[in-house]
This record gives sequence, structure tokens and C-alpha cells, in this order.
Amino acid sequence: MTAARQAPVRVGVFGLLGSGNLGNDGSLEAVLGHLRAAHPDAVVDALCGGPEVVTARYGIPATRLHWYRGEYRTASRAGAIAGKGLGKLVDVFRTAAWVRRHDVVIVPGMGVLEATLPLRPWGFPYALFLLCASGRLSGVRVGLVGVGAAPIVNRPTRALVRWSARLATYRSYRDAQSRDAMRAMGVDTARDGVCPDLAFALPTPAGPTASAPAGPPRGTVCVGVMDFHGGNDDRARAGEIHRRYLDGTTRFVRALVEDGRPVRLLTGDAVDASVVSAIREAVDSPLVTAARADSLADLMKEMAAADAVVATRYHNLVCALKVGVPTLALSYAAKSDALMAERGLGAYCHPAREVDADRLLAQFRGLEQHAAELRRTLAEHNRVAAGRLEDQFTALTTALFPAADHTHVLREAP
Repeated sequence: MTAARQAPVRVGVFGLLGSGNLGNDGSLEAVLGHLRAAHPDAVVDALCGGPEVVTARYGIPATRLHWYRGEYRTASRAGAIAGKGLGKLVDVFRTAAWVRRHDVVIVPGMGVLEATLPLRPWGFPYALFLLCASGRLSGVRVGLVGVGAAPIVNRPTRALVRWSARLATYRSYRDAQSRDAMRAMGVDTARDGVCPDLAFALPTPAGPTASAPAGPPRGTVCVGVMDFHGGNDDRARAGEIHRRYLDGTTRFVRALVEDGRPVRLLTGDAVDASVVSAIREAVDSPLVTAARADSLADLMKEMAAADAVVATRYHNLVCALKVGVPTLALSYAAKSDALMAERGLGAYCHPAREVDADRLLAQFRGLEQHAAELRRTLAEHNRVAAGRLEDQFTALTTALFPAADHTHVLREAP
């Protein structure tokens, strides 16, 4: 006599998760929320940058992304160089073995198909290629879900990113320009969708932004900072870019304080703490405080209590727009400009590479003059985004979770 039952689908999540970047972790949180709602019996684990953090925070087993622990440290000694080289070979087999244990692997959001920040081809681009190639060879579906992409000049990085995208089973992008960038790199995107950033699927904290304030706001301004040194193509002048960014942002914060405005400094990655310290030391005012944020939810709570936000990191912008606060972007990449334009704030972008404190202050004052109108605009955009994300998750389920393919029949002994 035999009996059959359906085994749970095995889902892997992959990326630089738990490594200190709140935006990456927010994308993971959004996907886990969807899996727990739509596939409550799924068995989920991660291959990621910070496995201990992911397990502690999200309650799923996790494995370290790279065999060599010093993967993202500069290797100058012979032993470190040899360790990195050996790690590349070991990771071929580690990644393939991990992928084969799953029915589906999801890369949740993140800018995995771009190089807008300094990036070496044999770091994460190589790891992503191993993932997608392993999925194709073993028949495991790999989905790049709501990811960011941008044109890439470096040839090895561009080749690895292009082949990763081609080998994936499913692709969707967080904006139209990401899809256009992949099409320009030779990827057939005819069936690829565009949806809002996955972080817009996170719960919105309750706060004073539910209704517009009467008259010009005079409360706290949240300023999201970044340890910014330019992008992948700016390495030769990274120091100069950083000095200009820090000087301009500091002068802007000082001008707000001189106007009597409380300023709350926010970060989006652990590496940004040095910028917070530098600004607080330079301005030296009790009106300048800093918040510790361990998640996008923490950032949103801070921003929901503010009258306006000025931010650099992409997911700081996402959080501010999500809670409906008038927002000005210190833009370091085209993705920030696209996000702001889509939300009706295209006029409120300022280049992070050339921060002009006087012009930034003028833009900020214009932002506050239109605060009530912008809050209404953002509320409508957020309503539309929620519907589009529901469609995204429905499409994801259809593409990656066809029931007939993840049914495993277990037979009892006679």
C-alpha cells in the first residue's frame, strides 16, 4: 500500500543580505513577507553576506556567500591573494551544491545588475553568475525580482551581469530604465516586467504624515547621509568627490541649524557612521542628532515624524516616499532621478557629486513651500504602487511556483 503527499517547496534567497545595507535587507523582508503569506509551507533559507544576522533577524537558516572570509577586503599580501583565488574555485562547487537543494531561488531586489558604486567583477557579479549558471545547469528556477540595473562600462563586469540575466528564469526590474539598460546590454527583455521597488511592499508605520500640516512646516528635517566616494568609474577622483559631498552636506545642515531647524541624521549602511560623526563634529549643535536604524522600518518611523527629508541613499529615498514626506534627493545615480520623477518630485534632485549648499537650500525651501501638495501626490502614488506590487507577486508565483513542478511524492514502505 502506498500513500502520497506533497512536500513543501524549497526556496533559497540570495544576495548581500545581513551585511549592513538596510535597503538590501528591506528587499529580503518584503519577499519573506510575500512567501509567508502566499506560500506558508515553503522551506526558506539563504546564501548571503551576513548569515548570522539574517538568521537572528528573520529566523531562517543561512550560509555564508563566499568561502573566503576576506572576500571584500583588499588583498595585497600573497597569502590573501591566493586565498581569494582559491575561494573563487571553491565557490563554484559551494554555490552549485546550495542551488541544487532548492526548487526556486530568489534574488530579492537590490542593484544586482548595476555598478553605480565601486564594484570589482570577481566579487558579487561573479557570485551572481555562479548562481544563475548553477540554476540553469541543475534545472532550478532562479528569479531576479524587482532588481536594479544600469549601463556598465567595465567589460568583465558587464559580461558577468549580462550572462547572469540571460541565465535567470525570471526577471523583473524596479524601474523602466533598468529594463532599458539590460536591453542595451543584449538581454531579451520582451517578457520582463517593471514594478515599484520591493521596499514599497513593507508596512507603513503610523505617523503624523497621514494629514498635511497647516502652513509652512518648521519641525525636524531628516538628512540621510552616505559614505559617498562616487561610482565605479570615479575611482581616480574618489577622494575629491567625497570631500565635496561632505563639505556641501555639512554646510547645508549648518544653514538649517542657523535657521533654528532640528536636524536628524540618518544612515542606510553601517559604513555611513563616519559621515554622521564628521557632520556632528563640524556643526557642533544640540539641534543636530543622529538616529540608530537597524531596518527600513526604523528609518520610516524616523521620517514619518519629520516635516521633510533630504537623502542620498536610494532606499532612504524609498522610505521617505513610502511614508509620504516631502523629499529632496542628493542623487548619485540615475535610479534616484528616475524614482523621484516617477513620484512627481523630479524638480527636487541635486547632484551628490557636486553639492552646492546654497542651491540645495533654495531647492529645500521650494520643497517646503509645496509640502501640502506633494503629500497628496505621494499618497496617490503609494496607492498605485501597492496595486502594482500585488501584480508583481502574482506574476512571481505563476513563473516560479507552478504546483505541478514542485510536488515531491513520498511513498511509505509496504
